[in-house]
Amino acid sequence: MRWKCSIAYDGTQYDGWQSQPSGMTIQDFVERRLEVLFERPTRIHGSGRTDSGVHAKGQVFHFDGDWPHGSDTLIRALRIGHPDSMQIYAAEQVDEDFHARYSAIGKRYSYSFFEGYADPFETRYCWSLQNRKLDVDAMNAGAVYLLGKHDFSSFTANPHDDREDQPVKDLRRLEVIRDGPRIRLITEADGYLFRMVRSLAGCLLAVGIGKLKPDDLIDILAACKRSDSVQTAPARGLCLEKVFY
Repeated sequence: MRWKCSIAYDGTQYDGWQSQPSGMTIQDFVERRLEVLFERPTRIHGSGRTDSGVHAKGQVFHFDGDWPHGSDTLIRALRIGHPDSMQIYAAEQVDEDFHARYSAIGKRYSYSFFEGYADPFETRYCWSLQNRKLDVDAMNAGAVYLLGKHDFSSFTANPHDDREDQPVKDLRRLEVIRDGPRIRLITEADGYLFRMVRSLAGCLLAVGIGKLKPDDLIDILAACKRSDSVQTAPARGLCLEKVFY
């Protein structure tokens, strides 16, 4: 039996998604619980990796295991022993050819900024900009140049990382939305390179504060090579919102 599960987590205290020697990753916690339930090591496969400090509302993973008690019972059993900062909220049996990563056709991420000093209840979920102000219109003007299918090598943190795959991605949505001092970048694509969303956020922030002009993004994208113009935004503002299948 193959099971597809959805999980949300506050990534602040974790070393990312993928298993690490520290044992403090989302994958490590879930697999330890599965080993108790199935009395054997059980590997999970995620839709993708999130870095240390990155959050998720809709991360998806699958695993194989014979569970005759139904999905609701499985969810309740998986929740036992997990910290409050993570919660498995959906589980369903799927065909054996389903794969959390390879069956995905796209993902939605958000990145949150806060103009001024965010209060203690928000600081772990946004980039607090202190005295900097953002020109959202300029950021959206720059975002237009990045939409579509392009080689996004300029926006990966490490082009030689072993996680990299085809650098051409179809960026379907890149939009900056203001709600008072809270500003959110929403992006959807068929896939993302290593730290691509955080690099897009950092570059658009540079446009928002006037360090770059919107049309500077044309040359940055066309270079297909990382430059000092591209800053990687802090992990805490990033959230995996949804995986599309």
